[in-house]
Amino acid sequence: MGDERSAIRVMLVDDQKLLRAGFRMVLDAQPDIEVVAEAGDGAVAVELTRTTEVDVVLMDVRMPVMDGVEATRLICAAAQGPRVLILTTFDLDEYAFAALKAGASGFLLKDVPPSDLVSAIRSVHSGDSVVAPSTTRRLLERFAVHLPSPGAAEPVALSGLTAREREVLVLVARGLSNMEIAGRLDLAEATVKTHLGRILAKLDLRDRAQVVMYAYETGLVTPHSAG
Repeated sequence: MGDERSAIRVMLVDDQKLLRAGFRMVLDAQPDIEVVAEAGDGAVAVELTRTTEVDVVLMDVRMPVMDGVEATRLICAAAQGPRVLILTTFDLDEYAFAALKAGASGFLLKDVPPSDLVSAIRSVHSGDSVVAPSTTRRLLERFAVHLPSPGAAEPVALSGLTAREREVLVLVARGLSNMEIAGRLDLAEATVKTHLGRILAKLDLRDRAQVVMYAYETGLVTPHSAG
């Protein structure tokens, strides 16, 4: 696990050098994580992802030159690009909402305990999201004005889902874990994971955070129906 080839390669993007130094100290102490690059603004970060192999980007949102939202959009648009974890100072942040829409796999508060930071990077690297669906839902409720009104036409891609996959999609968007969904639908947890994998493939989504965003953006779930 400590071998370089298997280490999770992380890039730190924040205009505060002191914060980057603190994160680097925590991450470099982990046997399975390696900080491979740092950037003080989004434009430099985007360039670095084109020349450096990176698995996870820890991205601040408020930076000079190019903010973290635009940088996230550009990084996530690249095929096989790294996953992006947004750093924010408070959880109901319009920038965090915009970053999730741009393709981020989740967000963390900047004062996150070191153990949670490490755990989040491992989760994102393994393909999960680290934003609690309930927090995402609060974000979506706050910025519901940007979402489609109920009754808007459904995208064609949704018609490719089976009835069961559609059920799983809605329950993921409502904040249920795989275990809770398994209990609700009387399925094995492994079966729920299989359904979720098929949903991600059919809808061309990267992870659970994207599923939640997709369900709201298409009007399949609305803030008022999610509770």
